[in-house]
Amino acid sequence: MKTKNQPKNKVNVITLGCSKNLVDSENLITQLRGNEFEVQHDGSEEANIVIINTCGFIDRAKEESINTILEYAAHKQAGHLDKLYVTGCLSQRYKDDLEEEIPEVDAFFGTLELPSLLHTLNADYKHELIGERNITTPAHYAYLKISEGCNRTCTFCAIPLMRGKHVSRSMESLEKEARHLAANGVRELMLIAQELTYYGLDIYKKRALPELLDRLSAIEGIEWIRLHYAYPSKFPLEVFDVMARNPKVCNYLDIPLQHASNNVLQRMKRQITREETLELIEAARERVPGLTLRTTMLVGFPGETEADFQELCDFVEMARFDRLGVFQYSHEENTGAYEWEDDVPAEVKEDRAARLMELQQDISLEKNREKIGQTLRVLFDRKEGGYFYGRTEGDSPEVDNEVVVPAEGDTYFRIGDFGLVEITDATEYDLIGRPATTA
Repeated sequence: MKTKNQPKNKVNVITLGCSKNLVDSENLITQLRGNEFEVQHDGSEEANIVIINTCGFIDRAKEESINTILEYAAHKQAGHLDKLYVTGCLSQRYKDDLEEEIPEVDAFFGTLELPSLLHTLNADYKHELIGERNITTPAHYAYLKISEGCNRTCTFCAIPLMRGKHVSRSMESLEKEARHLAANGVRELMLIAQELTYYGLDIYKKRALPELLDRLSAIEGIEWIRLHYAYPSKFPLEVFDVMARNPKVCNYLDIPLQHASNNVLQRMKRQITREETLELIEAARERVPGLTLRTTMLVGFPGETEADFQELCDFVEMARFDRLGVFQYSHEENTGAYEWEDDVPAEVKEDRAARLMELQQDISLEKNREKIGQTLRVLFDRKEGGYFYGRTEGDSPEVDNEVVVPAEGDTYFRIGDFGLVEITDATEYDLIGRPATTA
């Protein structure tokens, strides 16, 4: 007797939030494909199973996550989905509330419950796939998460509530994963963690980021290694020495400072002063000439006065960061600052964020204009319309400048390759150029 073949499950994994969430989704996708599921990421094709990897960092991120869950819950109610699962930071933090309020979701999972999620889908957690991640970024770059969690006690931050204490990955496991990525065409690694500079203290009893950088840069095929999310307090200055002597380690550092008023820094429990921060910036630029510094600042923290904010603006004008992002304070339950009144009105937070970004725009424009006439090495990410888009070693994907080259005449760059570009013009956020002529 003939039997009907069961339709194959198709899973759509939707990722919200930061690059650390993206890596978690990529690990989930790798495991599902290893179990012979058909999987798409943020896909447009119809799938009978949807898994939403949520963000719970600040109010706007939580709102986006909840709206996405509700959208797919409505699809499930309408009969367009068989199963809906939710994982990630929001689910970790508010699981009980979410289960009660959105019963259409079949199950909620926390940030470290990948095996349980797979089990619910009748899939095995395949240990042999660890380190063999399927990436969802363009094939020539990937994020490499070197640790999980955070031991810091910043009073504005809920990440330890969602990600737990700091746990470093072994150098051997990171080397294995980096070799796999390189073998599949990855040329640029973005090292990410909640706190990069804490790497190794738990398993090696020392700050081991400099040694890790040397070991990763020895892997054939890797040409750029970029550092994201470093904590300024007790920063291991040896990292700058590695940058200066190792051409594979980009002269680039993403170091969220959050503020520059000692009054606010103390209330944030940042364990560093304005004066110490300036000393760190000076040491960094002295040891690594041409270093690109990216930072983020937080405005509207409880108790932040106009004088505190002006002190922050003066600091930004003095420090002249290459890249700067601004967040408005979000009053998060169970954080140290939650016991204080959220006393900076929303309109004041918005105004301060806009003023700080306007200040930074002028700095960014000046710094970009200084590059006019220079010839820079560029890694090309894509061709769109009549232009090639790439990045210098001072630019990370999604958040930084792009180098734009018109695809005119015989101008051609292969995506994922490096090329030399002469910069001919600049805006606040982009460099415009043409292929450099060789002598």
